[in-house]
Amino acid sequence: MDTTTADRIEKEIVLNAPRSRVWKAISDPAEFGTWFKVDMSGVKFEPGKPVNAKMTYPGHEGMPFEMVVDRIEPERLFSFRWHPYGIDPNYDYSTEPMTLIEFELEEVPGGTKLTVTESGFDAIPLARRAEAFRMNSGGWAQQLRNIDEYVAQNP
Repeated sequence: MDTTTADRIEKEIVLNAPRSRVWKAISDPAEFGTWFKVDMSGVKFEPGKPVNAKMTYPGHEGMPFEMVVDRIEPERLFSFRWHPYGIDPNYDYSTEPMTLIEFELEEVPGGTKLTVTESGFDAIPLARRAEAFRMNSGGWAQQLRNIDEYVAQNP
């Protein structure tokens, strides 16, 4: 199911894995980095703390990846903030508001439902908003395929 409004992207998938396994895939920096395609070497996820890493995503290798961890509620919710589609190395995103990304887990028949919501696009500057929304909507669809493949191959 995909639910989309102008301010938020919401996507969900049922992963054929126990909630504890999916939780580890999203909350352990090394595992997160593997399927999300970011080099998380030396990174720790702590609420309120920034993460500075490098992308390994094809076509964006070496680009900065920055986020600020928001909440960690074991086996239920992992959330962070970032600058959506912040890939232009010549643009300073630091003055812009960030969107909020929430990974929510729920046990369901057949595995674990993962719901990913990115909200706050209404606050993104109009000149970037539509493109950031479009690119991230497609990006989240790809990332759900990535985590599905990752947990299937790494039970």
